[in-house]
Amino acid sequence: MHMDPHPFDTAIRLAPAGENAYSGATSPAYANMVGPFGGITCAVLLNAVLVHPQRQGEPVSLTVNFAAPIADGSFGIEARPVRTNRSTQHWVMQLAQQGAAVATASAVFAVRRETWSAAEAEAPRDMPAPSTLPRMPATGRPAWVRCYDFRFMEGELAGSFDGREQAHARSRLWVRDEPPRPLDFASLAALCDSFFPRIFLRRRAFVPVGTVSLTTFFHADSALLAGQSERHVVGTARAMSYRNGYFDQSAEVWSDAGQLLASSHQVVYYRE
Repeated sequence: MHMDPHPFDTAIRLAPAGENAYSGATSPAYANMVGPFGGITCAVLLNAVLVHPQRQGEPVSLTVNFAAPIADGSFGIEARPVRTNRSTQHWVMQLAQQGAAVATASAVFAVRRETWSAAEAEAPRDMPAPSTLPRMPATGRPAWVRCYDFRFMEGELAGSFDGREQAHARSRLWVRDEPPRPLDFASLAALCDSFFPRIFLRRRAFVPVGTVSLTTFFHADSALLAGQSERHVVGTARAMSYRNGYFDQSAEVWSDAGQLLASSHQVVYYRE
């Protein structure tokens, strides 16, 4: 029986366009207020390495720098390995439209080997089952929000802004792709940018914002992601400082068994 591709897979689809080059197009399903959802841009840049014939190993880190607004329509990506060592491989990527770069990126891939392992970060405690929490409404929000099932325990984005500043902008929630889709590195990269700008929560007001740079660290391997499959993951997000037009926010994504899958940190521009 023929099944249509998942909207996420359609959004990150790339066609070969020469040596180290691919072509793609933005997806209306992942549209944001201006251009595409940043997480889908991260995912498509990572996918350019994942599908590259010279790729070795699995992603360890990904940094994406958003240089300019991305217009709706077609784009090109160059993904080039700059050095391959015995266990690590370093990549640089560029997403361009009309001959000009609109996003740049770098990634490190590695061949993971069994070693001593331990965790110091602690998974969020006392999280109720996702089925016991209501799904966050997507009405009146950008299209990309409908591509995720958000179920908040703490720190849900207000339905309307009243300008009453809060003491913090912490969030704890369950989240997964909508419709459900087995988790992989590309979708995990997108999930790490699915946390709403912390300034929206802290100030309970709409403020023009834009991510400048986002780095994601992948702590999971493909086997751990395959075990998670399409079930909800736990997400946490917080900010540390808002100052002179820029703030940062950190996020963690955990499996439902309490294993850290990825962590991310980004710096965001805001304007008053």
